[in-house]
Amino acid sequence: MSVDDDEFRRSIRSDIPHSARVWNAWLGGKDHYPVDRELAEAVSAAYPQMVDIARASRAFQIRAIRHLASVGVRQFLDVGTGLPVANSTHEVAQSIAPESRIVYVDNDPIVLAHAEALLTSAPEGRTAYVDADLSATDAVVDEAAKTLDLSEPVAVLLLSTLGHLVPAEGIEVVQRYLARMPSGSHLVLCDTVKTPQTLAAQEAYAAGDNPPYLVREPEEITGCAEGLELLEPGFVPIDRWRPEEDDAVPVDQWGLVARKP
Repeated sequence: MSVDDDEFRRSIRSDIPHSARVWNAWLGGKDHYPVDRELAEAVSAAYPQMVDIARASRAFQIRAIRHLASVGVRQFLDVGTGLPVANSTHEVAQSIAPESRIVYVDNDPIVLAHAEALLTSAPEGRTAYVDADLSATDAVVDEAAKTLDLSEPVAVLLLSTLGHLVPAEGIEVVQRYLARMPSGSHLVLCDTVKTPQTLAAQEAYAAGDNPPYLVREPEEITGCAEGLELLEPGFVPIDRWRPEEDDAVPVDQWGLVARKP
């Protein structure tokens, strides 16, 4: 093992909770440690809807990708990827259009360690991983352009990710991504809206010695899509965005899919 390998392994801490692993626990995954599960359970105790939000976010992502792939989008930039789970972006997009190209973006060591699972592309398409902070938009897009053709539409996905940034910075970051994309590109965005219950979850999460995850006012989410054309049904709770069944559990996470004119 090289020195770099040693340093990399030391960067993956099993004694403190990690956001990607906590999210994995809410999704029912196996890529987490007891400390992550403990925090996931503490947040769920403060806000029982948290598991429903995590699963609804994944379901919204799948529906949005299926729709965009069905109308001809063949390129996806998934920012804030998190740990691989079933129906990752490339699996959904390439199930409809095998030639789709997908670039994943994250800067967490634990996600990088699992990145090989994100790079199993269909032969006709391609996947890549960019190890970078989501706010480094130009660096991310420049690296993504080695896989994506930026003269053709790209769907930019930021799902349950904005809370890592303060609201004003989040809006600016999203708009910088879309500014680099051509006409016909799309934004797929969702995040948790501010309520007394979600604020309690925010406090419980911060108690786990994690960097805070900040819930949003609705306008702090819609502001990211300024100048874009919202697809029907607009900005709605994510379980209401083109649902495939009528008995979905309502959640305090709202989202949108919007097109760049």
